Amino acid sequence: MGMSKVKIGFGYDIHPLREGRSLILGGIQIPFSKGLLGHSDADVLIHAVCDAILGALGKGDIGEIFPDTDPAYKDMASSKLLDVVFKLMTDAGFKIGNIDTVIVAEQPKISQVKERMKEKLAAILHSRKDDINIKATTAEGLGPIGNNEAIACFATAIIIEGA
Repeated sequence: MGMSKVKIGFGYDIHPLREGRSLILGGIQIPFSKGLLGHSDADVLIHAVCDAILGALGKGDIGEIFPDTDPAYKDMASSKLLDVVFKLMTDAGFKIGNIDTVIVAEQPKISQVKERMKEKLAAILHSRKDDINIKATTAEGLGPIGNNEAIACFATAIIIEGA
């Protein structure tokens, strides 16, 4: 029996914060005075995870697959984008090994909702909650993130052949 092929991908996303928008992170609505501005719901966590999985598959990025020029994706829940990326991954014969993420935000503090985010991602990706990790840090008051003007996220994904 041969070794399964293992691939790794990296993803990054950043969106500006604006009043009058709901804040959606990891598919969870978080009470906050501002939300992320983008063509879809601008969920930087899910966007970074999508890009990490697409990177591991060698299939470009979410901007290529879901262009912001396409009205079909206007205000779309990013969890639906992740459903499509998940199908691309399973169609290619892979499953999630693990996902590791870092959300960079001054506010809001996300420690209260990290478990709910992990549950949401694990459900979409048909993986164990223990295979999803969500960390958070601040920008120590520096730059647009430090000034509470944006939120960013980094993600890595390991995918394993044999889905």
